[in-house]
Amino acid sequence: MVLDGSFRQAGLGRDEQTGKSVCACRTITGNKKDAQGWAIEDERERDLLGTGAINAAGFTVGDLLDDLVRDYEENGKSLGWCKIVANVHLRPVFGKLSVSKLSTAAVRAYMDQRRAKGRANGTINRELSLPRRALNLGSRATPPKVARVLFIPELKEDNTRKGFFEHSEFMAVRAVLPDHLKPVLTFACFTGCRKGEILSLQWPQMDLIERIVRPEVGTTKNDEGRIIPLAPELYQVLSIEKEKRDQRYPACPWVFHIEGRRFRGFTRAWATACWEAGLWTGDEETGEPSKLFHDLRRTGVRNLIRAGVPEAVAMRISGHKTRSMLDRYNIVTESDLKDAARKLGEYISGREAAEKNEAESHAAGKSRTIVAQGQKRETVQ
Repeated sequence: MVLDGSFRQAGLGRDEQTGKSVCACRTITGNKKDAQGWAIEDERERDLLGTGAINAAGFTVGDLLDDLVRDYEENGKSLGWCKIVANVHLRPVFGKLSVSKLSTAAVRAYMDQRRAKGRANGTINRELSLPRRALNLGSRATPPKVARVLFIPELKEDNTRKGFFEHSEFMAVRAVLPDHLKPVLTFACFTGCRKGEILSLQWPQMDLIERIVRPEVGTTKNDEGRIIPLAPELYQVLSIEKEKRDQRYPACPWVFHIEGRRFRGFTRAWATACWEAGLWTGDEETGEPSKLFHDLRRTGVRNLIRAGVPEAVAMRISGHKTRSMLDRYNIVTESDLKDAARKLGEYISGREAAEKNEAESHAAGKSRTIVAQGQKRETVQ
C-alpha cells in the first residue's frame, strides 16, 4: 500500500521555493499496520537527525571501521586481530558501502560467503562482532554518525569442548617432543593455562621459594593477574629449567625458550609428536593430530576438579572467569559416568542392605514381643 505524508503530520518540513509541505511517501508491502510501523520508524530517525546528528548517508562502513580500530588501539585490545579482520575480510565487502544502506540482508550474504569458504560459525560470529561494535560506537558519537544500530544476526555455535588427554597419551607425546617443549607440556597439564600465557612467562614471575607463579596483569587473556601454585612434579621441572638457564643463558628472561631465544609457536613440532605417539587421524597426507594443545587446558581443569579442588579455586588457577566453562569443557567424561554408575550401584546396594537389616530387626523384635507375651500369660495362669 502507499502511505502518504498526511498519515503522520510531522512531514519533512516545507519546500523553500513553493512553501508547500513536503511529506514522506513510500510503497510498503503489507497491511496498514506495516505502513504505520514504517512511518513511526522513519519519523523517529528524522527526529534523531534533527537533534544534531549527521546524516548517516555521509559516512561509510569503512569510516566506522576506522573509528573501531582507533578504539582497539586506545583501549589496548587485540589490535592485530582487529586490523586483519577489518582490512582483509570486512572492508572489501562493506568498506565503501554507505552506513544508511547497510542491511541485515547484506550481513547474511557475508555469512553465506564465509561459510562457503569453510569458515566455522564461531569464526564468523567473531568477525561480525567488529561491525556490531563499530555501529554502537557510531551511534554514541557526538554528534551521532549512526541513526539506528543495525541488527546483526549470530550463527549457532557448537562450543562444547570435548578433547582430553589421558595420562598415557600425555606421557606418549611428552616422550617424543623436543626437549625445549617438554616443560611447556608439563606446565599446561598441571595448571590448565593457555599456550600464549605459558610462552610469555618470564623468570621474575616465578617464585620457586614459595612455589608459585604470578602471571602479570596484561599478559593474560582477561588482563588479570593471578597466583598459580606449583605441584611437586612441576616444581622439579621448573627448578631444572632454572638451573640450565642460569648456567647457559643467564640473560634470557623467558621461562620457556630455545637456546636462549623466545618462541611463540610449535605447530609443526606438535604435529610430528602426535604422529609419532600414534595420536593421529587418517594417514600422514590426509590426516591431522587427534589431540590439540588446548586439550591440555581442559585436561588440567578436569584433573584439578577430580583431585578435589573446589571449582572456584580451579577457575582461579586456570584463569577462567565464569562457571559456564565447566559446561563448555564437558568435564564429565565416559569414565566419570561409569564412576557415577558404580557409586549409584553401591548406594542402592547399601540401601537394600539397610532396609533388609531393618526388616529383620523389626521381625526379630516382633517375635521377641510375642514370646514375651506368651510367657507372661503362662505366668499369670
